[in-house]
Amino acid sequence: MNKHYKIIIAGAGGIAEAVGLILAEWCEVSPTLFIGNRTISKAQKIAKWIKEGTTQPCTINTFHLDTEDISAEMEDIFHQADILLDCLPGTLAPKIAAFAKDYNMHYANLTEYVDETNKIISLAKDAKTGFILQTGLAPGYINILANKLFKDFCNDFEVNKVNSLVFKVGALTNHAVAPHYYGFTWSPVGVATEYIKNAVVVRDYKRTILPSLSEKATIIIDGIAYEEDLTSGGAADLPDVFVGKVRSLDYKTLRHPGHYDWVQRQINHNDNTKDIIRALQQEMEKQIPHIEDDQIILYAAVEGKDSKDVLRRREVSKKISPNKVGQHYLRAIQITTAVPLIQSAQLLLEESYTGVILQSQIEPDKFLEGSFIVPVYGKI
Repeated sequence: MNKHYKIIIAGAGGIAEAVGLILAEWCEVSPTLFIGNRTISKAQKIAKWIKEGTTQPCTINTFHLDTEDISAEMEDIFHQADILLDCLPGTLAPKIAAFAKDYNMHYANLTEYVDETNKIISLAKDAKTGFILQTGLAPGYINILANKLFKDFCNDFEVNKVNSLVFKVGALTNHAVAPHYYGFTWSPVGVATEYIKNAVVVRDYKRTILPSLSEKATIIIDGIAYEEDLTSGGAADLPDVFVGKVRSLDYKTLRHPGHYDWVQRQINHNDNTKDIIRALQQEMEKQIPHIEDDQIILYAAVEGKDSKDVLRRREVSKKISPNKVGQHYLRAIQITTAVPLIQSAQLLLEESYTGVILQSQIEPDKFLEGSFIVPVYGKI
């Protein structure tokens, strides 16, 4: 970003700290940051961590963020800020988005939650500022990559339909042990939610709802075998956009072999539980450790016949490890989630976006070649 902006970061978790550090370290012109959280001590801890980690001058303020009662301090900050970056749990997204609309701030969030996203779409459809939704890793980067693959394939091979468009992401540990073959690298409630809520796909050119974890398969990426299965939220708006253009489209989550069988046993054990998401989360947290060393594996592919009836396939795969930013190391899940959010912020601040902008509406080349994306994801 080549101008000075005042940026609110809502939240005080691992993604919020990564967003703050990257903004402080990588912006051409240092921004003024406001870090807001319900527990002010957590916001203050992150501000201190960012200041210790950045090699650039940066002004960082903290404030108490109350989603129920707007204080005079909150009002003052909201009136000053250019954009609000929402790193809070997805259940709070509609309330945080409402603040952005009411105080004429741009807004970007990360959540894969479908119901909350639909609420924001309704809320912000006539907003005078821009609202980019679901702009993390998955949903987010992976959807824009898939969109680019489709557009380039159709352009290069002179077609307007393809057989399949698939895109997959795994936030994985470097090692996996029985019986669960997994380690938490991000939110346990997020993992449980994506395993239980339904997935939106395209089948036979039509938008369709399928149960998550209902199409387990094996895929080999760079010579390593992974399990893949349908999960909720990661497809963003692509199933709606590609109706009639793609015979089969889906988002799947990658895991180490053996994990999904273990998860299914836990779901079967709690099948009659009223709150199955909460039950699965608790069961996973009892047995699965949190692990700092992580990796991100992503894969996207488009397949179809060209104008001469030759079957073709194009694929992109990437493996992303932890990265050093300033004086701190960021885990792979942190940096790969944070930079698409920041790249979206740059688009909102430097372009003339208004209203809701979904993943399919972002120009792929401009986004994927962005100054925050390329250092982490590389060039396509």
